[in-house]
Amino acid sequence: MSPRIRALGACVAWLKARPQAADGVLALVLLAVGLPQMLLQPLPEDMAGMWREPDGWQVAATALMAASLTLRRRCPMAVLVAVLALSLPLTLRGYAPSLVDMVAVFLAVYGVAAHRPLARSALGGVLGLAVFNLTLLVLPTTVDFMGYMTNNLLLVGVWVLGRNLRMRRLYFAELEDRAARLERVRGTDARAARIEERSRIARELHDVVAHHVSVMTVQAGAARRIIDRNPAGAREAMSTIEEVGRTALSEMRRIVGVLRTDRDADAGGGGELAPQPGLGDLASLLDHLRETGLSVQLWIEGEARSPSPGVDVAAFRLIQEALTNTLKHAGPQARAWVRVRYGASDLTVEVEDDGRGTATIMAGAEERPGHGLVGMYERVALYGGELKIGPRVGGGFGVRARFPLEA
Repeated sequence: MSPRIRALGACVAWLKARPQAADGVLALVLLAVGLPQMLLQPLPEDMAGMWREPDGWQVAATALMAASLTLRRRCPMAVLVAVLALSLPLTLRGYAPSLVDMVAVFLAVYGVAAHRPLARSALGGVLGLAVFNLTLLVLPTTVDFMGYMTNNLLLVGVWVLGRNLRMRRLYFAELEDRAARLERVRGTDARAARIEERSRIARELHDVVAHHVSVMTVQAGAARRIIDRNPAGAREAMSTIEEVGRTALSEMRRIVGVLRTDRDADAGGGGELAPQPGLGDLASLLDHLRETGLSVQLWIEGEARSPSPGVDVAAFRLIQEALTNTLKHAGPQARAWVRVRYGASDLTVEVEDDGRGTATIMAGAEERPGHGLVGMYERVALYGGELKIGPRVGGGFGVRARFPLEA
């Protein structure tokens, strides 16, 4: 792009951001074209005796008309009245209509129609039409019927154009406002989903930590009872307490910053006391899904090791959520594959299906679509992992998460 084109684009952008400055430039251009035409162009010989020669009064009135156009967006009705009040006396005093006079009247009528409500714009249009017709009637020359109708239709067309542009501008403004409101609602909904998911994660981590503390209490009691007669057993119990305490402390750090809400009103008391599920419960989860008609296969690769309890719960919940989405949205004939891969320092979980692709992540309007995915991201991010979600090559949908085995 050449420097001239870039400079022109920057100038246009500057004027677009400053409407009053743009109107001022329009007024200057109109004067630069209209004044030489009025002062230098001679009148036709057959009309030389009908019009007065241009003088200082006409130049001053014409300059005022052009200058008033600078405010045609801020106070269009006042600009229209000023233009008409200056144009009509010029005609009554016998001055020939100039280019600035005609363009100023049309721009003033357009400004009222484009920047004021219907009642005021209609009043301005009627006022402009009345004064315009009065000007045609007092002209020393005779205006034929076709010329009369053409001038009136032109003025009415300018008013209609301004009105249509105003309605279009208001329509687009309403669309932008509606889109902004929907974006705010969606953001609020997503934040609510994240808060809800974090609360559930916090409850699960709380149960994990509570289990570790219970184990530490039992081990400490056992060590106290056997420390005199079995020092080796007591040392082993102390080692267990140390290991479990470190794990509990690591899980407690993850709870910090996560708000813990009250338990759901409809949750039973017995279910809250049950241990949280982990990767060891995958077999029962897949059996339950197969009973519903979903074909699921499981592969476990690498040397299986026990991850931290929080990662264990998060990986299980992620697989459960992904397979639930497959069951709901992938279609009746869909198949699913679950891969659990133990690496040297990480745990990779993959869930794929051959169903309807992106439809897997979309639920009905009543199901608050996308909250399951929000929960997946929250769980994986909590443990410093990585999550990839999207359509599979060849059809279907896939979820892939990597968890570090060491926090």
